[in-house]
Amino acid sequence: MLDFLYIIIAVLVIFLVYAGISAFRLKKAVTNLTQEQFIEGYRKAQLIDVREPKEFDGGHILGARNIPSSQLRQRYKEIRPDKPVYLYCQSSARSARAAMFLKKKGYTQIHQLQGGFRGWTGKIKSK
Repeated sequence: MLDFLYIIIAVLVIFLVYAGISAFRLKKAVTNLTQEQFIEGYRKAQLIDVREPKEFDGGHILGARNIPSSQLRQRYKEIRPDKPVYLYCQSSARSARAAMFLKKKGYTQIHQLQGGFRGWTGKIKSK
């Protein structure tokens, strides 16, 4: 019984270390911006919506390009590495993964909308 408890504790410790390392790597890869900060800079940047096309068509931030996270590995070269990249998705989970991917590909000016499109109150466009 004691062995089982040690195994559970070890798994928990490994999980917490992994979560801590992931959070640290994410913090180095992307700058989280409030809606106000996002609005200040996204017109001078590449605004990328990483949600799927149906979500994008349902409503997106004015001026955004749709490069779904499911297609990012094939399409990331459409994003210029020398200009700031502003990412968003529905809640920030997919844009965080997209930011990590872009960071690995050498992009350095990566920002994401804190809370994602769900919390956006600015101008939107829908098809």
